[in-house]
Amino acid sequence: MTNLLITGGAGFIGSNFVAQAVARGHKVVVLDLLTYAGHKDNVDKGATLVVGDICDKALVSTLLADHAVEWVINFAAESHVDNSIVGPGTFIQTNISGTFSMLEAFRAYGKGKRFIQISTDEVYGSLGPTGKFSETSPIHPNSPYSASKAAGDHLARSWFETYGLPIITTHCTNNYGARQHPEKLIPHMLTLALRGEKLTVYGDGRNIRDWIHVDDHCAGLWLALERGTPGQVYDFGGDAESDNLSLVKKLCALLDARKPKASGKYQDQIAFVTDRLGHDRRYAIDDSKAKKELGFTRSYQLEQGLAATVDWYLANQQWCTTMLTPVDKR
Repeated sequence: MTNLLITGGAGFIGSNFVAQAVARGHKVVVLDLLTYAGHKDNVDKGATLVVGDICDKALVSTLLADHAVEWVINFAAESHVDNSIVGPGTFIQTNISGTFSMLEAFRAYGKGKRFIQISTDEVYGSLGPTGKFSETSPIHPNSPYSASKAAGDHLARSWFETYGLPIITTHCTNNYGARQHPEKLIPHMLTLALRGEKLTVYGDGRNIRDWIHVDDHCAGLWLALERGTPGQVYDFGGDAESDNLSLVKKLCALLDARKPKASGKYQDQIAFVTDRLGHDRRYAIDDSKAKKELGFTRSYQLEQGLAATVDWYLANQQWCTTMLTPVDKR
């Protein structure tokens, strides 16, 4: 059993990782501010939830010492690109200042054995029609969100180089699966479809993303924790590229099979809207380093993972309603 501090553990990826950590028998403390994107009911009952801000260095320091934490996994982040365009300040505060506070508390604590900085492939910018990002790709962020995450990554790297802290940084491509906030593409489209509303697709719908099931991503993170080399970066991809329009059509077909409309098809609800500012055209990850050095493998093919995800959201429609309720009214 290892003592873990998991920040952002009430959010999407974090809560799935927390559930796996508890199932593995680890002692888990979750630190989460419970903003709109997190919910206390997402946290496995076997974990201890502390409501607080990663920018609060004193609180983080207390948690590290009181719980004799060995591993820190920093999921906490503002992560929605649209929100970062409208209000970048929160992203700077959480993703940069918050990461700084976490690193400084970890450094002062002096007993931690691993610090995993969770990041995104968006720090690399946008790809052309061919090629993939890897750990050696130039950092070239195109949105306030990705720029703030890139800054956090640079801080993590420098704290390893300067202070010798056991820090590992990971990047992943687009995640999907259970408990993802309805602002994100897949649950957003499912929520709109079931409400009979327009399925609003940005631009021409041909922006391409590589998709990884959250369980596969979390499996990669465990490998990074247990086998990764401090100072290294590991990227995790899904080897499952799809343009947004095709993905939405796949979701519609799955809904047609599972919950048919009284008339027509869900695809009839698709509508195109003005493209997002600075919308990256394509992302894809080359995760050969993680496969070679960590033994990373994937369990989900995209079609299988999407089917399981649609089934979860159909069974948990009330969860989506709760997540869309203002935080102070939950």
